[in-house]
Amino acid sequence: MTAPAPVIRIVDDDDSMRAGIADLLASVGFATRAFSSVAELVAGDAAGPGCLILDIRMPGEGGLAFFQSAAFAAVALPVIFVSGHADITMAVQAMRAGAVDFLAKPFADQALIDAVNRALAIDRDQRATLSDTAALRARFATLTPGERAVTELVAAGLPNKTIAARLGVSEITVKVRRGHAMRKVGAATLPDLVRATDRIAPPQADTP
Repeated sequence: MTAPAPVIRIVDDDDSMRAGIADLLASVGFATRAFSSVAELVAGDAAGPGCLILDIRMPGEGGLAFFQSAAFAAVALPVIFVSGHADITMAVQAMRAGAVDFLAKPFADQALIDAVNRALAIDRDQRATLSDTAALRARFATLTPGERAVTELVAAGLPNKTIAARLGVSEITVKVRRGHAMRKVGAATLPDLVRATDRIAPPQADTP
């Protein structure tokens, strides 16, 4: 199944700027969708691969406020900020928040094209990682409870003898379950199994 082509979403309250960016990107082969506000973006189709060109200051919710809000998780695209009213402090704040680039209007055409290419590369990498992790979780889901228990204790660094004692089984059983788990997960070596287990482990909460 062919992956959908990336789309560059342009959010700017300036009609002429929005149209100019769309025309520029279309001239080099990019598909675009334009929105006049953050609210219009959220209400529209923001799903799928691509990136977001976001004006940092707009009527209503500004681009930076949206980028730093919980609502942005529903979009979760790499962001290129553009602004005609920005200062250095605002640019630093945007970059520290994870923006791909910050371009002051008027910006050079090539600067925007280069930033879009970087953002699309980031989006591709992020989506590939998510896809790989989802596939790995599916393989882990095929483990029996016993195989999963052994795998988790192996990943914790416990030796076979200790694992056997904890689970109330023989060391041979531990080895057999570990071998089955490695085959199901696709781990060629024990370190591969540990790394795979770590990848799907839920993040640990910070202790006070």
